[in-house]
Amino acid sequence: MKKRTAACKKYLFHILCIFSALLFSGGCAVSGEPITRTGFYFDTIIQVTIYDAAKEYCLTECMSLAEKYEKMLSQTIEGSDIWKINHSGGRPVQVSAETVLLLKTALSYSEMTDGLIDPTIETVSSLWDFHADQDLLSENEPENKADRLPESQELEEALKHVDYHNLLIEGNTVTLSDPESRISLGFLAKGFIADQLKEYLLSQKIESAIINLGGNLLAVGKRPDGTPFQFGVQMPFDAQGSVITVLSVADRSAVSSGVYERYFYQDGMLYHHILNPGTGYPVQNGLLGVTVLTDSSMMGDALSTACFILGPDKGMQLIESLENTDAVFITDDYALHYSSGLSDAK
Repeated sequence: MKKRTAACKKYLFHILCIFSALLFSGGCAVSGEPITRTGFYFDTIIQVTIYDAAKEYCLTECMSLAEKYEKMLSQTIEGSDIWKINHSGGRPVQVSAETVLLLKTALSYSEMTDGLIDPTIETVSSLWDFHADQDLLSENEPENKADRLPESQELEEALKHVDYHNLLIEGNTVTLSDPESRISLGFLAKGFIADQLKEYLLSQKIESAIINLGGNLLAVGKRPDGTPFQFGVQMPFDAQGSVITVLSVADRSAVSSGVYERYFYQDGMLYHHILNPGTGYPVQNGLLGVTVLTDSSMMGDALSTACFILGPDKGMQLIESLENTDAVFITDDYALHYSSGLSDAK
């Protein structure tokens, strides 16, 4: 409970910064009054804001959908589809059609990145603790800090079970051919859920809304005055939640991945949560963050991680090869690198 409370406070601060500093007004009076509902799911605080005060019931249903998908896709909730697969001992498991869709999408990104994206990374990521105490979020570490690095032998053993080819799907049946493999859909599940919430809101004739799932931002339409929403990209490591750039977003998703989201310092070295499936250690390629703009939040979720792991050159090449997809990369000198479709943002 203590870890959950600490995480809640951390993400509450993060979300408040986003909504107070990053969603700027379009300048004109709006025709619909915004109403917001907040909940705690997926180990983070989520918020849904709609610009139609007469349809507050939609916010209740959005939270119910978030709870439904958390119980379906979380690897830590006993009885979820992912939990059952991970605890099957290699036996076939029947799962929902939505879980199958996500698993197949995960495998497609594994193929696209030659295994740099791997849903079976959970055997390795479970060895790391990135819910760092506040005193380990600084290079000025306390003298009596705990050793947070996994044992090399333990890490080496876990890497033997990281291979997306172990994940076999036939119809709605999923099998892990290696009983010791474990899967996680953390790199695209929130994006998928954001898309489902958007689909629901559109079915209820909501034309203007913001869905925020722990920093996965999705704009439903435009602001009621017809102007785009303005999403700010967080300045890496800035405790005040300031922005490094602002992007105009209308009916699109903006998803960020960065070293500053979950990390700790040890012996002067930064360790963050985006892991290389080949080594088991955090990716080191000169990037601080990647923000991807797409029509699909699930695609943006997966691409932001994929592009970060691929690095600035190959990651940008991937973005430029895709239709209706843009990105901004932040390198470790805090320089901004925009895709060609964001030339106006420079």
